[in-house]
Amino acid sequence: MVRMCRQPGKGPGGFYGPSFKNGAKLNLWMMSLGKNWDPTLRSYGPTRPFDGAPAPTIPDAFKMIAQTANSTASEFPQIDPDICIVNYYTNSGKLGLHQDKDESKSSINQGLPFISISIGDTAEFMFGDTRDKGKATKIDLESGDVLILGGGSRLLFHGISHVKTNTTPTWLKEATAFVPDASILRLGGTS
Repeated sequence: MVRMCRQPGKGPGGFYGPSFKNGAKLNLWMMSLGKNWDPTLRSYGPTRPFDGAPAPTIPDAFKMIAQTANSTASEFPQIDPDICIVNYYTNSGKLGLHQDKDESKSSINQGLPFISISIGDTAEFMFGDTRDKGKATKIDLESGDVLILGGGSRLLFHGISHVKTNTTPTWLKEATAFVPDASILRLGGTS
């Protein structure tokens, strides 16, 4: 997965530092695969508005991993992922509590899940019914963890409070020359 993100991450449509409509920068690097997510318009499209770059293709291996993970959660509808957002968090990276609700109304109403795969350093993941960090439940997502939010949990508020540095498994660093920061792949569907 690290290798499959590395090449497109350096090319057109690769990693960039996104910001919202009000100019606030997200504290991470992001790359969209399949379709581009525009944080200013809060919608998906074929190209990024700021540079016209098309979204790189989602590797078939990512789709297969998402479908396999999704099949283990039989209470969620099955998906054929057409979007993948790769969030790369540096040691100071974080992402505030938010809901993923920019997909189609049909997708959200069906409770279609999104599948999150963690790679690298451990990240403290927060989730809850409100945007209040003080009321959020916090769990560690370690390298290799898969998280599925679908059905009734589909619109939970969630985010990353911080990255726990120097927690990338040694074998991963050695096998990939991985820079020890956290990455999270989020796969889902827009339709």
